[in-house]
Amino acid sequence: MEREMKLNGKETIEEKIMVKDKRRFNEEGELREEGRFVDDEKSENLDAGSGQVSTEKMAEVAESESAESKSELKQKSPEVIKLENELQQERARREAAEAKLLAVQARAEELIKRMEKETAEMRERIRRSLEDRAREAQFQFLKTLLPVLDNLKLAIEHAENSETLSTENFLAGVKGTARAFEQALSSLGVEPIESIGADFTPELHEAVDTVEVEPEREGKVILEYQRGYKFGDKLLRPAKVQVGRSRK
Repeated sequence: MEREMKLNGKETIEEKIMVKDKRRFNEEGELREEGRFVDDEKSENLDAGSGQVSTEKMAEVAESESAESKSELKQKSPEVIKLENELQQERARREAAEAKLLAVQARAEELIKRMEKETAEMRERIRRSLEDRAREAQFQFLKTLLPVLDNLKLAIEHAENSETLSTENFLAGVKGTARAFEQALSSLGVEPIESIGADFTPELHEAVDTVEVEPEREGKVILEYQRGYKFGDKLLRPAKVQVGRSRK
C-alpha cells in the first residue's frame, strides 16, 4: 500500500508500506475503523477456532470408528467361532492321524525287519536240521552195515583156517551174510521187489529178454537176473528180469 508522508513540512514522499495484517484495511486500502477491525478479528478468530474444533471433532470420530471396528473384530459371531473351533479340531485330528500313520509305518517296518530276521534264522535252523538228519541217516546206515561186514570177515577167516570146509558150509555162510545185509536194509526202509511169478510191470521191472512159455504164463516174470529195491514209495532200482511169451 502506498501512503503519503510529509517530511519537515516541505515535501511529501510516497512510501510503500508492506502490511502484514491486511485485516486493518478494507478493499480500497483504507484503514478500517477500530470497531470494525475488532469485529472482523473476532469473526476470523471464531472461524479459526471453528476449524480447529472441526478438525478435533473429525479426529475424535475417526478414533471412535476405529475403536468400534476393532471391537467388532474382537466380538466374533457364534458362526465364526464355531467354524474356527471346527477348523482347530480338524487340524488336531489330522495331526493325530499323521502321527498315528507314522507310528504304524514305524511299527510295520520293525515287524518286517523282525520277520526277515526270524525267517533267516528259521531257514538256518531248517538247514542245520536237514543236515543233522542226513548225517543221522548215514550214521544209522553205516551202523547197520557193520554186522554184515563182521559176518563176511568171519566167513573168510573160517574158510581160510578150515581144511575140511565144504562148499555146502561155505554157501550157508554166504547166505547167512546176505540175509543179515537184507535185514539191515529193511531196518532202513528198503524193501526188495518180489518179481518171480508176478506180472511184468514196467514201473518195477526191466525186461532183459523173453522166453516162450505156456499161454497161462504169458506176461509173467520167469527169471530174475538182478533184484530190485524200493525205498518207501520210491524205486531205488528196477528188477532185471526175463519175461514169458506164449508160443506161436
